[in-house]
Amino acid sequence: MAPDASPPPAPLRAALPLFRIAGIRVYLHFTWFVVAAIEMTGYSRRYHAAIWGVIEYLSLFVIVLLHEFGHALACRQTGGRADRIVLWPLGGVAYVAPPPRPGAYLWSIAAGPLVNVLLFPFLTFFVILSARLHWGMAHRDFHQFIFALWSINTGLLVFNLLPVYPLDGGQIVRALLWYRLGPIRSLKIASVIGFAGAIGFAVVAYMMGSIWLGILAFFVFGQAQAGWRQAQSLALEAETQSVSGPGEADPATRV
Repeated sequence: MAPDASPPPAPLRAALPLFRIAGIRVYLHFTWFVVAAIEMTGYSRRYHAAIWGVIEYLSLFVIVLLHEFGHALACRQTGGRADRIVLWPLGGVAYVAPPPRPGAYLWSIAAGPLVNVLLFPFLTFFVILSARLHWGMAHRDFHQFIFALWSINTGLLVFNLLPVYPLDGGQIVRALLWYRLGPIRSLKIASVIGFAGAIGFAVVAYMMGSIWLGILAFFVFGQAQAGWRQAQSLALEAETQSVSGPGEADPATRV
């Protein structure tokens, strides 16, 4: 997902601190345990030994965590602030505040999917190796696990690059528009695209009967609404500062 600089007191009150790496604190939202209990049965059915289902579910969050660290470390590289990551059932959130420049914003966003791009050839190699060595017959669970990791990483990459705000693809669109239209108009356009995307997700969720896709549609709509309000706030701040002097800061993003 994408970056946010405003303090997130509510999410953190419902999250457990796990560890700190390079000054970045990682939290686990309590709903992760609820969803894990629900989803673990489905994961375990794919394997002869149920422990592989647990390993696959944990591996999903390792990949998500690497993705979020990509956002956070890239933001710091640009001189921005990034000090917390929250993992929750729909993925992860890196709370980052890149400098108010389109280049810094673009790099902070793009670095997350880039992690999945770098993992892709590595995981593809093991999938091909597993097929050629016939691990599907000799080591069925391990073969299934390798393919599951490849599918998870590929799915996260493709999904996050959808041009729907606040997904990474939508924020990349916003960053590219920023070069030409500025931070306010680019955010408004990205937010409108986010509203459209949320409606699309809701329609697909209804047709497929997917609860999770419905929750995602609700989340995307809420974040698009927050983006629109942020754009209005930036516009009001710009009008105020035009009287006293130049300067416009773009509040943190959520990736």
